[in-house]
Amino acid sequence: MLSFHATPPMRVMVFASQKGGSGKTTLAGHVAVEAERAGAGPVALIDADPQGSLAKWWNAREARTPAFIQSQFSSLYQDIESAREQGFRLVVIDTPPAVTRAISEVVAHADLVVVPTRPSPHDLRAVGPTVDIIEGRKKQMVFVLNAATARAKGTMEAAIALSQHGTVAPVTVHNRLDFAASMIDGRTVMEIDPLAKSSAEIGDLWRYLGERIARLDPPQGVSAFDANRPPALRPVTTFGRAGSAFGRRAFG
Repeated sequence: MLSFHATPPMRVMVFASQKGGSGKTTLAGHVAVEAERAGAGPVALIDADPQGSLAKWWNAREARTPAFIQSQFSSLYQDIESAREQGFRLVVIDTPPAVTRAISEVVAHADLVVVPTRPSPHDLRAVGPTVDIIEGRKKQMVFVLNAATARAKGTMEAAIALSQHGTVAPVTVHNRLDFAASMIDGRTVMEIDPLAKSSAEIGDLWRYLGERIARLDPPQGVSAFDANRPPALRPVTTFGRAGSAFGRRAFG
């Protein structure tokens, strides 16, 4: 008797944060590479940030994977569909550090939105507008604490505060020099030193994100019409804004 194995659907993972310096570009590149290393490829990257930091990093790479798709906001839907037709299993998209309608349109294509943030009061307060966009698009979201100081009390406080507004990844990525060093010449910490603590953290992070996005069924991609439609109106939250309970509760 013949058995047929369905091809896993392509997933779209978007890294979004309005706060510059959150490390989303570094995490996007590292997660994409780790997904390939873990056998979850083929993986494609899209840089939706006009600064082009992810594209510059990819152009410096010697490795052929992950692939890179040149795209613009106006052609994003078509480019994602083309990747699907070409057999890619995961598309990772980096976004600008700003809150604009363009970001909302990118988020509309996501199966999962990853929101990196540093565990500082200022960074946590800046998360609110990004969360508003994601919730307005009714997308799945995961916070990732990034660039944390080892054994710092503030990291645990940040995780507790964020958990009241969404899922926090059980993996914290710590602030280490090898992340910045690896990005200079188009590599990742895993490719420089697979046994480093940084490499282990990225491996753990991908396993969590990969399992999380694989459980989503059906894929949450949208039509070209829906992608360009403004998100539904919803009450404005006070998450992360001055005077909100979020800011006071964790940090006084």
